[in-house]
Amino acid sequence: MSKDWRAKIELRQGDLTEADVDAIVNAANNDLMLGGGVAGAIRIKGGPTIQQECDRIGPIALGEAAITSAGRLRARHVIHAASTRLGESTSEANLRAATRNSLMRANENALKTIAFPAIGTGIAGFPIEQCAQVMLEEARKHLNATTTLERVEFVLFDRHSLEVFERALAEMND
Repeated sequence: MSKDWRAKIELRQGDLTEADVDAIVNAANNDLMLGGGVAGAIRIKGGPTIQQECDRIGPIALGEAAITSAGRLRARHVIHAASTRLGESTSEANLRAATRNSLMRANENALKTIAFPAIGTGIAGFPIEQCAQVMLEEARKHLNATTTLERVEFVLFDRHSLEVFERALAEMND
């Protein structure tokens, strides 16, 4: 079973908000305020219903994840992974927990496909190399357990980020 998880991982460069998946993951703050970066793109393209749902749910604990509808986005849901407080940096522990909890929300909702950005690497300042390692480790652990997920995508904004994730994946042990 050990190598099966790799077949369920897809790495690509692109626009997360255009992903054709059951859920996209928002790099969120724990107040669930959709500000700039990935969250801003989700707010603009998805419309006001996503923020309205977030307002009813939030705030949530650091490292937690909450699920909402996806408004006008192609995805059916947005999973908000709270790796930081508004205006603060992301820590490895919060990134790891937020990734794990996002995968758990997907499983709890019987989702088959999910797409992640490189959480915390924008305004929250988390190093992309460490992000790739942490997020891929959590995906591997989740996919090696019982799950409804059949595909976990990492949709990276630029070529450099994609190359970092590709290298991290290639270096991982099964």
